[in-house]
Amino acid sequence: MAKKAVKKKAARKVVKKAVAKKPARKAVKKPKKVIALFPEAAFGPALNSVGIGQALEKLGHKVVFLSDPGFLDVYKGYGFEAHPVNLSEPLPPEEMAKFWVDFINGHIPNFRKTPFDQIDNYVKGCWEMIVETAKWAEKDLPGVLDRIKPDVVCVDNVILFPAIKHYARDNKKPWVRIISCSENEIEDPDIPPHLSGCGEKDKKGFASYRKRFNEVIKPIHENFNGFLKSVGEKAYPLGQFFEASPHMNLLLYPSAVKFKRRHRLSPKQFQYLEGCVRKDAAYKVPKFKKNNDKPLLYVSFGSLGSGDVDLLKRLITTIGKLPVRALVNVGDYMDQYTDIPANVLIDKWYPQPSVIPQVDAVIHHGGNNSFTECLYFGKPAIIMPYVWDGHDNATRVEETGHGFKLDRYEWTDDVMADRITRMLTDKKMKAKLKKTSKDMRKQKGPVKAAKVIDGLLRRKKAA
Repeated sequence: MAKKAVKKKAARKVVKKAVAKKPARKAVKKPKKVIALFPEAAFGPALNSVGIGQALEKLGHKVVFLSDPGFLDVYKGYGFEAHPVNLSEPLPPEEMAKFWVDFINGHIPNFRKTPFDQIDNYVKGCWEMIVETAKWAEKDLPGVLDRIKPDVVCVDNVILFPAIKHYARDNKKPWVRIISCSENEIEDPDIPPHLSGCGEKDKKGFASYRKRFNEVIKPIHENFNGFLKSVGEKAYPLGQFFEASPHMNLLLYPSAVKFKRRHRLSPKQFQYLEGCVRKDAAYKVPKFKKNNDKPLLYVSFGSLGSGDVDLLKRLITTIGKLPVRALVNVGDYMDQYTDIPANVLIDKWYPQPSVIPQVDAVIHHGGNNSFTECLYFGKPAIIMPYVWDGHDNATRVEETGHGFKLDRYEWTDDVMADRITRMLTDKKMKAKLKKTSKDMRKQKGPVKAAKVIDGLLRRKKAA
């Protein structure tokens, strides 16, 4: 998709004088501001940032992406300039692909565990790798920033990249933190700990999760603090790997599901975007061999969750017996599927923001893009979480009445059929979703984000 430049026209009055006319002066174009977006190397943050980038370009700014080499083509595919920043040891593409396949397959047994029981394996393993990404970024990032010279840097990650703070400080430029996961990434004693999947009133669960998380994470955190000291940064308290930006923090979390905090987040420093849905390729729903007059479901467990082939096969079989149709995202595992029911179509990828508006309900893993897009388009969802903030979003979708939480493995055909039927027929849920969708659409998340960032650039002095 080619990038479109925003043209500005200046209207000038012609002042008539008795003797002669003054020649009209040519409009002077303001130089574009350079805005660098640096999302985590995952599709959720990456595609959220694409939406923000698209809106920033419409305001006339130049948007560049800083990216793990494996995601460069994602941004280039949307027409953006992208610069590589290694977040791990450089490997040939085929070796990197094998690494991630092995990583996913190795953790599939952990998908069956509770959020608490995942602390010792999946969560621990992820934080070990995340700390290493911060160390690797420090090798490339200072030079990339000095070369690009951005007027503002926006980072969407769960860990500090010290080079961004240093660049902002040394050049008197603002930096923005984007929180694309659940809002509990910004801690508060009265809301569930990030990744815990606790309900909002489960104070005992809060304490239990925080205690175990800190016990397991302590040696990893000490390693990270050692790295911070080596680059001139102060140590973080146990359990903390990032900080709020003093300039601005953008939360994608929708207001309809946000928590009641003990400590209010000041709008001068924190803004809720109500999601950040990007524009994607148009999608036309194909004809099915069966049930073309029945409700349409969309099923996707994300790039990681698609590796859980046995679960998707079981779900496809169950849906095949119901009076519905379904589009199912199976990722890079197409060759492992045979005997697909006549009311099901599978593919390796769907332009999700173009698909969800056309379906009646969604079954997904709780990733923040899927979570916010369902709310944005007013679609009920069954969330079957397996890791990370999927647990938080699954709990939240049910306790706010926007859908259902369902264990990925402990369900029967009858339970699944019941939840699908209730999603399609629950009038109270539909009314709530309609209101939430209306409120979110009014905010226009990407446009709001672009205006907030643009406002930072207009300040005479950065905070």
